Amino acid sequence: MSATGLPTGQEARRTLVRAARVVDAAGSTADGWVLVDGDTIAAVGTGPEAPAADRVVDLGDATLTPGFVDLHGHGGATEAYEDDSFAAALAVHRAHGTTRSVLSLVADPIPSLAASMARVRTVMADDPLVLGVHLEGPFLSPHNKGAHNESFLVDPTPAAVDALLEAGEGVLRQVTIAPELPGAVDAVRRFVDAGVTVAVGHTVGTYDQARASFDAGATILTHAFNAMPGLHHRAPGPIGAAVADERVTLELILDGVHVHPVVAETLFRAAPGRVALITDAMGAAGAADGAYRLGSLDVTVTDGVAHVAGTDTIAGSTLTQDAALRNAILLAGRTLPEAVAALTSVPAGALGLGDRLGRIAPGSAADLVALSPALEVQRVWGGGRELR
Repeated sequence: MSATGLPTGQEARRTLVRAARVVDAAGSTADGWVLVDGDTIAAVGTGPEAPAADRVVDLGDATLTPGFVDLHGHGGATEAYEDDSFAAALAVHRAHGTTRSVLSLVADPIPSLAASMARVRTVMADDPLVLGVHLEGPFLSPHNKGAHNESFLVDPTPAAVDALLEAGEGVLRQVTIAPELPGAVDAVRRFVDAGVTVAVGHTVGTYDQARASFDAGATILTHAFNAMPGLHHRAPGPIGAAVADERVTLELILDGVHVHPVVAETLFRAAPGRVALITDAMGAAGAADGAYRLGSLDVTVTDGVAHVAGTDTIAGSTLTQDAALRNAILLAGRTLPEAVAALTSVPAGALGLGDRLGRIAPGSAADLVALSPALEVQRVWGGGRELR
């Protein structure tokens, strides 16, 4: 294996991919082509003239987009990212176009989170498509905990923050913090100084408290509208603070369950270029309805909707990113380039990886998704390697 995780020699192979349309955040190009050299896009263009390649892939009437980036997902194919093995979960999302993943962990005791991050670190050593871990807990409000075990929620004390930073060295990519918790602003600064992207979420906090965390360096709102106060005309809360701040990317679960389509469309209009579509998927994504676990909690999935067992609390989703793309167009009225951007360049930029991920341009990672005219995934490449 090479240092990129690809089979030896794969990085030197030049493949020319042709498609009826090439679409990314910059727009749509007809009769486009992309030259892949190993794990990197070497050139892009349009028309019949193209560079020589070892292999030509003609996708016919397909649309070619960048690979999807998921900032927030918990598993799939019956597996969770806390499990000893979660290869099937990664595979099911990759088959639906997600080529780069941040693996989200629910609230657990800090030693358990450290053990989970150690397992993810082992996977990352051989799999460059895993970008790291998102700790959705333990720094959440017990009053808006969602599908997290309240027993495992703690304040972001310096000792807790340092313990997770030490355990998460090289793997901790993102953390969610409720901004009203004691020590939250100092914790935001500490994580940001360590290179971790900080999100505000699972909160009962106010506009001013959210804004203080954004001013301290937080740059993401975790699944907007869910597990937070709503947008009130006299109390705009965290949503108002995030929409008003051009530095902030707003996650959105666009499955038709978590957020009403009218509200989703309103968010896209209010924060253009700053909405990142996420799955928040749990183990039932790509699997059947039934009984599951999300961390330490029992979850029941019925008709594709997950709830904490015996409650009406939503427990993640069964969404895949290609379905989110179609929903952005059909339910939220987005153009195809806008919808593609929300799955690619926007989340990549939120992680500070926009120079390498989320675009079809020379020097970008060779992460590509071929979509049928109905926007169903046909083929997927991640880091130049065909995944589907």
